Amino acid sequence: MNHSMNDEKKIEMSNEVLKKILDHSPNEIYVLDKDARIVYVNKACERHYGIKLENVVGKTNDELTTKDYWKPPILPLVFKEKKAVTIKQITYVGKELITTAIPLLNDKQEIELIITTGQEPNYKDIHISDEQEIEAADLTDAYKENVITNNEKMNNVIKLCDKVARVDTNILIQGESGTGKGVIAKYLHKKSHRSHAPFLSINCAAIPEELLESELFGYAEGAFTGAVKNGKQGLLEIANGGTVFLDEIGEISPKIQAKLLQVIQDLEFLPVGGKEVKKVDIRILSATNRNLYEMVQNKQFREDLYYRLNVVNLQIPPLRERKEDIIPLTYYFLSAFNRKYQVNRIISQEVLDIFYNYEWPGNIRQLENLIESLVVTSDGMIQVSDLPPIIVENIKPHVSSVKPSLSSLQSILEEVEKNIVVDSYTKYRSTRKVAEHLSISQSKASRLVRKYCSDLDFYKD
Repeated sequence: MNHSMNDEKKIEMSNEVLKKILDHSPNEIYVLDKDARIVYVNKACERHYGIKLENVVGKTNDELTTKDYWKPPILPLVFKEKKAVTIKQITYVGKELITTAIPLLNDKQEIELIITTGQEPNYKDIHISDEQEIEAADLTDAYKENVITNNEKMNNVIKLCDKVARVDTNILIQGESGTGKGVIAKYLHKKSHRSHAPFLSINCAAIPEELLESELFGYAEGAFTGAVKNGKQGLLEIANGGTVFLDEIGEISPKIQAKLLQVIQDLEFLPVGGKEVKKVDIRILSATNRNLYEMVQNKQFREDLYYRLNVVNLQIPPLRERKEDIIPLTYYFLSAFNRKYQVNRIISQEVLDIFYNYEWPGNIRQLENLIESLVVTSDGMIQVSDLPPIIVENIKPHVSSVKPSLSSLQSILEEVEKNIVVDSYTKYRSTRKVAEHLSISQSKASRLVRKYCSDLDFYKD
C-alpha cells in the first residue's frame, strides 16, 4: 500500500518537473489534438502572444487565429499534407517566429496529435519552401495598422474607428496623456482613402503661439523679419490630399481657432502676411487630454469650432482600465527594443506581476519608456531589482486578478478533458454519441460523463 502511494507521488513529481522543464524552454511548445484543440502550451506563449496559459489551454486553434494572435496559420498545411511543416510567422505583439508543426499519425495515417514549436529566428540555416515563405517585413507593416488590445472598451473604439475611417468626418480623440491618441490617429489615416497621401502630426502645445500660426498656415515673402525668401508652405498645404493630426488642440489661441474654423468650413486659408487664399483638401483629426466642453462653457474655446472638430468623439481608456493589455503591450515593447538595441532581454514573472498591479499614471507612454530603459540597463533577465523604486513602492497587490497557474501537467490535461467531455455531452446528450464523437468506447464515455457532467441540469444517469 505504501509502495503504491510512493509510486503515485513519484509520478506527480515527475509531471511537475516536466512542466517546469517545458516552461523554462526558450522555445514555444504547444500540443493540439485531432480536432485542433490545444491540450498543452508552455509559458513561452505568454512571451510570444501576451496571453496567459489558462486562456489558451482547452480552446480550439481557430479561436486564436481568428483574433490574429499569429499570421499566417500553419495548421491547414499540416492537415492537408500530413507531414512536418515549417513557416515564418509574426505574432500579435510583433515577435517574428520560425514555427514547425509535426503531426503524429496513427496506424490508419490519421492525425492524433500535432506538436508545434516556435522560436525567434537568430539563425539562417533553416529551410523554408518558397510557397510557405511569408515576408516578415510585409507582416510587420500589416501589424502596425492594428492596435494591440484585448480590452472590451478599446475593442469598441477600434470598431468605431473602422466605421468612420473611410469617411471624411472630423474626429476628436480624447483621453489622458500617454494613452495612445496618436496611435489611433495613425490607425484612422491608414484605414482611410487618404492613406496614400501625407499624414502630418503637430503638437500644438509644444510650439509657441507666434510660431504655430506660421507652421500651420505658412507665410508669404516678407511677412516678418527673418522670413525665408519666397515664403514658406504651412503644414496644411503640405498635407493636401491627406490627414492633419492636431494634438493638444485645447492649447491653441483664439486667433488660430478662428483661422482653423475657416479651414474646416471653406477648405481655404490665408497664409501669414499673404494676400492669396490657399485651397486645401484635408481631413483634420484632433486630440486633447483636457475637457474641451468645459473649456467651451468657460469661454476658453470656440463653441462653433468645438462642434466642427467633435463630429465623432473617441474616448481612449487609461491603461489602468485596460489590465488585460498590460502584458501584451509589455512583450510588444520588449520585442521592439530588443530588435532596436540588438539584445535579447527577457522578463521575470515577478516583474510581470508588478506591472499588472501598478496603476500606470503615465499610461502606455510610461510603460514604453520604462521597457526601453530596462532593455538598455539590465543584463539578461529583467528582475524586480532592476525596477525604479517608484514602481515597486506603488503597486496594489490586493487588486490582482492574475489566476494561479495549474500545479501539474496532469491537472492541465484533466481540465482539458473535462471541457471536451462537457462540450460533447452538452451537444449530443447521449453517452453513445459522445463515444462516437470522441472515438472512445461507450463504457469510457459513460465513466467520463458521470465524472464531469453529473451537475448539469440535463444529466441522465
